[in-house]
Parts: sequence; structure tokens; C-alpha cells
Amino acid sequence: MGLRSSREMSSSSPPAELGRSGYPVENMLCPFCASDETRVIDSRPVDSGSAIRRRRVCEACGFRFTTYERADVPLIVRKRDARLEPFEIDKVRKGLEHALADRPVDEKVREQMLRAIRVDAEGHGRLVTSDDIGRAVLEQLAAVDQVAYLRFASVYKEFEGTGDFERELAELQRRGDA
Repeated sequence: MGLRSSREMSSSSPPAELGRSGYPVENMLCPFCASDETRVIDSRPVDSGSAIRRRRVCEACGFRFTTYERADVPLIVRKRDARLEPFEIDKVRKGLEHALADRPVDEKVREQMLRAIRVDAEGHGRLVTSDDIGRAVLEQLAAVDQVAYLRFASVYKEFEGTGDFERELAELQRRGDA
């Protein structure tokens, strides 16, 4: 990549407007007409200061709309071997799908389970252990399908024989009677 001449530089598009942070400012697109000529008319903190609600108006069509700005702080999972990796709901979904394979559990219920597991994981703060996630999955499965619960538990708890299945089933039934 060589240096550009002043002639080449002058023919390029004008530099982007920079905000206070020094990064380029990009306008929000209007969800009605897709114009980028929008402006903020009101801004206030919400959710105890963890987000900002902005009322906007499109200068092109006059449409008013609301946007929310939140920090995107990734949830980190500490694995059993102490490795750290980002939380991926698709990994949880895959584990649930394996456990629920050929089981009569509606897709809507599966999505509710995933939401509950995510909320539980986020409730641990920025760092959650894989064991915490596994327990949340087991809790959801126990309430929905005992066969799927045992399938997941056999992998998660590393069952070695039929005695492990019998013990876990007895515990599951005891909790169901309580």
C-alpha cells in the first residue's frame, strides 16, 4: 500500500464528522423512510441509569421514534478447566436440542427455557461458571421433561453406569413429590 498523492486525496469523499470521543458520528436511520437525517429531541437515563432512552425525529418525513442505548458487556463463562470464553446461547440451545430430541416439547417452550437460562446466567454478574449454566439447564429440563433431564444429566454429571441413572431418577422423583 503506497502513499496517495494530494490529487488522489482531494478526490476522495470528505472525512466523516467526528464526535467528542474522536470516532466518526453516524446518524440513526429512520425506521419509516430509511433517511439518515434524524436528530435527538429528548434523552434521559432509564433502568436505574444502565441505559439511555432517546426520542428522535426524522427531518425528512417527520416520523418520531425511540431508541435505547445500553452498554454491550459480554457475559464470560469460566469452564471447568478454568478457561474463559464468551457466553454463547447457541451452545446452550444445542445441548437442549440434544436432550429434547424426539421429545414432545413445543418450540415456544424451548425458547422460554433458553430465555430463563440466559436470565439466570446474567444474574450471576459478568462472570458465570459452566456449572451454573448446567444447573440452570437441569432446572428447566426437570420442570418440562424427565427423559430430557436424564439425557442431559448423564452427560453433564458424567454418569458411569445404571446406578447413576437410578440415583438421579430417584432424586428427580423426590423433588417432584415435594
